[in-house]
Order: sequence, then structure tokens, then C-alpha cells
Amino acid sequence: MMAVLRVFCSIIILILSVTACTTNGGSAPVSDRYNPSERPPPHYIVSKGDTLFSIAWRYGFNVKGLATANNLAAPYTIYPGQALVLQESTRVIATASKPTPTSTKPTNRSSRAAVSKPSVATKAPAPKAVIRPAPVVLDSGGAWAWPVTGPLVRSFVATGQAHKGIDIKGKMGEPVRASKAGVVVYSGSGLVGYGNLLILKHSDRYLSAYGHNRRLL
Repeated sequence: MMAVLRVFCSIIILILSVTACTTNGGSAPVSDRYNPSERPPPHYIVSKGDTLFSIAWRYGFNVKGLATANNLAAPYTIYPGQALVLQESTRVIATASKPTPTSTKPTNRSSRAAVSKPSVATKAPAPKAVIRPAPVVLDSGGAWAWPVTGPLVRSFVATGQAHKGIDIKGKMGEPVRASKAGVVVYSGSGLVGYGNLLILKHSDRYLSAYGHNRRLL
């Protein structure tokens, strides 16, 4: 029995689509075909299971811009019942630092002449080596792989469909693999039209999503 596995690839700002007639195990080419035609509502009430990434994905927003508009700092924690403004902002959230207090000592005047002592050369202590952990960098370069092997049964459509993405036919129970290494930022079935959905973050710019899975591991 065959089943249709729906797979979606996206940028936080622009949704990407994989363009090909069939999958042959090679690299998956990516192109920008996102053309939103509907305006999102002005506000959104957070539901159980929502993440800022899933909300940004649903309405086509940049995650950082959406977070800034709602005064949210990383890791962008939200809670059920919270009202979010559905818009982007490029302003920088800055925290004001308190000035360091300084004290001045009164100058002691003396009638005696100051006698200077000969300076003795001393060795400056060698600076201690500071070992900092290397930052984790999510590489956005390299090729994108096909998540499953099978023919493309529906091309990318940005509007007028229950979901934005492509449909690939695969075998029932066949594993769906990530197109590239990343971090899971959403796992659930809260987004209408996507079934069991998994969203991965590959870098500050790139997300990929895999919908209509039989089950999520």
C-alpha cells in the first residue's frame, strides 16, 4: 500500500520549495516561490503546544522579527493564553546599564617636599589563558537532501491550499529523514493542514518542516 508523505521546506522569511519531477537520491534544489496573498490577524492567542517557530511558520513571519515585536528574548518562551502581536519589528531591544559610582578623595596638602623613591623594575604577571567554549554554529551551506525517495505528486503552491509545500509519494512506514542536520523547534499536530508536523531549525535563516507523518519519534 502506498501513502503520500507531505514534506515542506522553508526559510523563516521566505518559504522555499523543492523543484523536480522525481526524486533520485541527489541534492534537492531550492527556490523562492513564496507569495502570500492573505493578511494575518492582528493578534494571536497562544495555544498549548505552540512555539514561536510554529506561529512564525504558520503566518509567514521572521522569527526574530516576531520576537522583537513582542519583546521576547531567546529562547522565545511563550505560554498558553498569551496574546502575541502578529507583526515584525527590526528594532533592537537594549537594556540600560547603571553608571558605575566614582568617589574622589580629598587631596592632602603638605608643606614638606615630596621625596620620590627610585622605581624598581618588576615583571608584569603573565596573563592567564582564558578558555572559552566554542559557540555552536548551525551551518546553512551545503546541499539539501531529499527526505524520502519517490515521485513528486504535487508541486509547490503558496496559496489556495491547506498547506504550503510539496507532496512526495512514499511507502507506508518508510522513514522520513531530515533534509539537513538541525535542531527540533516544533513537534506536534497543532497546525491545521499539516498533520503530525516536525519543524527543524538549520540556521538563523533556514527552517524545514515535515508534515503528515504517521508518527513522530
